[in-house]
Amino acid sequence: MARRDSHHGSRLAFWLPVLLVVALLGSAGVAYRLDDDQPDPTHDPAAVAPPAGLVLPALSTPAPVAEPAAGPLDPGKVRRAVAPLLEDDDLGPAVLATVSALDGTLLFSAGMGTATPASTLKLLTTAAALEALGPEHTFATTVVSDAPGWIVLVGGGDPLLASRPGRRAAYPHPADVVTLARATAQALQDSGRTRVRLGYDTSLFSGPAVNPHWPATYVPEAVVSPISPLWVDEGRPATGSGRVDDPAAAAATAFAAALDRAGVEVVGAPRPRPAPPDAAELARVTSPPLSQIVEHTLEFSDNEAAEVLLRQVGRATGDDGSSRAGVTGVLHTLETLGVPTTGARLYDGSGLSRDDLVSPDTLAALLRTAAAVGHPELRAVISGLPVAGFNGSLADRFGDAERGRGLVRAKTGTLAGVNGLAGTVTDRDGRPMVFALLADRVALVDRFTAEDALDAVATALAACHCGA
Repeated sequence: MARRDSHHGSRLAFWLPVLLVVALLGSAGVAYRLDDDQPDPTHDPAAVAPPAGLVLPALSTPAPVAEPAAGPLDPGKVRRAVAPLLEDDDLGPAVLATVSALDGTLLFSAGMGTATPASTLKLLTTAAALEALGPEHTFATTVVSDAPGWIVLVGGGDPLLASRPGRRAAYPHPADVVTLARATAQALQDSGRTRVRLGYDTSLFSGPAVNPHWPATYVPEAVVSPISPLWVDEGRPATGSGRVDDPAAAAATAFAAALDRAGVEVVGAPRPRPAPPDAAELARVTSPPLSQIVEHTLEFSDNEAAEVLLRQVGRATGDDGSSRAGVTGVLHTLETLGVPTTGARLYDGSGLSRDDLVSPDTLAALLRTAAAVGHPELRAVISGLPVAGFNGSLADRFGDAERGRGLVRAKTGTLAGVNGLAGTVTDRDGRPMVFALLADRVALVDRFTAEDALDAVATALAACHCGA
């Protein structure tokens, strides 16, 4: 009996509160029946009239957290902030600098002429690619059916094509040859084919794969890969470090292995084989949008991606996919945008060539154009700039310059004896500026202290009350 009484009591203890809540809800006149007289809780709550007698205060505009920056910038204050810092001996004897407002007002200038831009050149290459192709443009890697028994893997110039599927959350999320192989295998099996020979087509690009204006040591020392419209992992090997000798052949081999795992036997080794223009397409994968590729290229200063984009500019604006056509296309596109290119000499898209010459005025004008309301297609140039002290090639910089951290966004440029920094900054009162700093006669022993000196200049702009 004691057990039954205890069990009965526990049931009452459970149900009494429930019954009480139901009774209270009923007495308050609230019912959750979905009939004609009651509001449907799935509807927008804002559409339900407030209870009678409820008086709500009128909406008011909240006070701003901070007053917007007003008035122009003062060139004198800018000069006093940065001029002494540019005299740092660690920067060497040849320093060029330009600081301007977003409306083009020149705030400060030091030195004359052009200098080796190193990787700040990527700003010009990526902007030209966005303008020539559009930020939503994608690059397709395809497989086509050739002669009986043959298929051809056709390189579409996707700079980020991967050897295997990446993390779903990766940004940008690259296309990969494993996914392409699975789709190809399905198409072949649907037509009753489980055994093929494989060719690969690299005809999209022309000219030398290794730029003649690069030092001969760059490819052997794995500074950069031979440039190809077909590769995986930007020409890096499946294991270890360095670069492969033939990125297209390595990509085709990776695709063949994935095809075999998907149930289609590849007879013999893949070999170069141009695809007929009328060949039937079996499968394709497409790259992320160009805007995302540009952000990646600038954030991580990706040399291979920049060189592929240069050749894509050549195809979009000229006759072929050579680096020469790409350079011509970049300069023409910049001039169309109204960016001055006086004195510019370009030989590649990444800035690896020491023969490249650019004025800081060109870099600053490009940044102003990319930030302008009238050029939303170029916005990825600004959003792709590394943030001082936080990401990309600036993640480990500005450590001793706290006022610059988070307020400076800039593209770095580094070669032996060359240091550059070009980007955007806001002063202490929120006034935006663009700047370009180039030093191309830096002593080798001063490389890192020269970086610190450039960071100090950008930080001085961030710390300045530069309003007129």
